[in-house]
Amino acid sequence: MSTSLDQPLFDTFNRVNLKFVSGKGPWLLTENNERYLDFTSGIAVNAFGHAHPYLVNVLKRQAEKLWHVSNVFEIEEQTRLAERLCANSFAEKVFFANSGAEAIECAIKTARRYHYCNQQPERVEIITLDGAFHGRTLATLAAGGQQKYLEGCGPKALGFTTVPFADLEALKSAITNKTAALLIEPIQGEGGVRIVPNKIMQAYRDICTQTEILLVLDEVQTGFGRTGKLFAHEWSGVTPDILCAAKGIGAGFPLSACLATRNAAHGMTAGIHGTTFGGNPLAMTVGNAVLDLILAPDFFSHVNKIAKQLKDGLEALVTRYFNVVSKVRGYGLLAGLQCVVPNKQVIDFARGEKLLTVAAGSNVVRILPPLNIEEADLANGLERLETALAKISKSQIGTH
Repeated sequence: MSTSLDQPLFDTFNRVNLKFVSGKGPWLLTENNERYLDFTSGIAVNAFGHAHPYLVNVLKRQAEKLWHVSNVFEIEEQTRLAERLCANSFAEKVFFANSGAEAIECAIKTARRYHYCNQQPERVEIITLDGAFHGRTLATLAAGGQQKYLEGCGPKALGFTTVPFADLEALKSAITNKTAALLIEPIQGEGGVRIVPNKIMQAYRDICTQTEILLVLDEVQTGFGRTGKLFAHEWSGVTPDILCAAKGIGAGFPLSACLATRNAAHGMTAGIHGTTFGGNPLAMTVGNAVLDLILAPDFFSHVNKIAKQLKDGLEALVTRYFNVVSKVRGYGLLAGLQCVVPNKQVIDFARGEKLLTVAAGSNVVRILPPLNIEEADLANGLERLETALAKISKSQIGTH
């Protein structure tokens, strides 16, 4: 393995010394022919696991026809995907991009342009919640407000205010005549798999309506079936003004979208925003194929059935290994284990059992299996996790 001194890549990732050469469903194969059960799904990206045959065939067919044309021209699959997203959500307008951060940037501009075109150009400030993560661009880092990501990157972009998580009075106090929008994740993934309770979400909606600011939802991680509905906000009955989707929308192909009501998007006129690669024929074809799978009969009932199996299994592990893990967090197939020991220890021991998981804030381990995982593979993963926890528990007991 190359050291940081002689390898050609930026040293921005603490990579695990594993190289995967192929995958099928929830399984990954290394260069040494070792099989790993993937409960990261590329951090909630590979919604249908690896090498799903329908997605592979659709991409192959499109790759033989057309990869890229500029948004100067009509792209039929783009219009079709936008129409289908609008038909199955609150939205009436869609802008396609390539990553979650790009979708958030589009949402910020959309919210500010909304007020600008309503003769309130001073309304530019975006309120976010403590512990949020909205991306790695300078604007989305400022929105997230986490100093560890901002350090050494120059002055923080202006126009962002952070308030405590689920604190309604703090939100009300932070709103001024300069506030444009409230930007929140229904479940904070990076922030520790923290759920915004339904009543709080409903209160957020009411406050935004009363103060005439826009409610923007970051569903980059929670959208496209991850919680058992197309979007997580549906569980609360709340309708946003703007929503950002990415990750699962392309099931591994780079794709994101900013969805909005017609009213919220009325300021996004010709020339105000753009993208070179966003909405390209390859991405749009894959996005439509992903939607085919998600909108299939019984898809969500399968996700919710598997989610209950996962939750029940994790809660049983918390009961048995309370000296290692203390609580189950999350919703649907965005699950978290609050750890008593360092979460890295749990991740490392699980990887030793050929099970892949990923860290989150607040000492949490995220568990993100593919949405189409079968019961037997999920049970297999829980067994591997239990073996890892049992080994850690035994070592903990041995130290006392």
